[in-house]
Amino acid sequence: MLNCAIIMGRLTADPELRTTASGLSVTTFSVAVDRGYAKNGEDRQTDFINVVAWRQTAEFVSKYFQKGSMIAVQGSIQTRSYEDKNGNKRTATEIVANNVSFCGSKAESGTTGGRVGAPAAYQNAGSEDFSELAGEDDLPF
Repeated sequence: MLNCAIIMGRLTADPELRTTASGLSVTTFSVAVDRGYAKNGEDRQTDFINVVAWRQTAEFVSKYFQKGSMIAVQGSIQTRSYEDKNGNKRTATEIVANNVSFCGSKAESGTTGGRVGAPAAYQNAGSEDFSELAGEDDLPF
């Protein structure tokens, strides 16, 4: 079996670093990815892909990326179910990031001078199980 997703696009908002009750770093963010084609007479469409990063990868993303930054994400697609604040059952589909990389020049990616010297890519040890997050008030993301 194979579950591998690779996307490249721009962050739609600044990533926010959070910490779980057990002390794990986690951040979620959305990446705007243009489709590679457009129908005749229509504008190119954009997909907004939700991504979650854990541990050092989460810290790396929150430190070196901001809204508008170009990012490449490699990970696996994960689907999970949860209850929203109103008790409705919801399903979330997202990419759990294993690797993230900068793309393009500093000017294109929206990074600032304070971000010079950051590593070109970061690998996470692997994805996490969401089961330990059950019961946290600020989740799902």
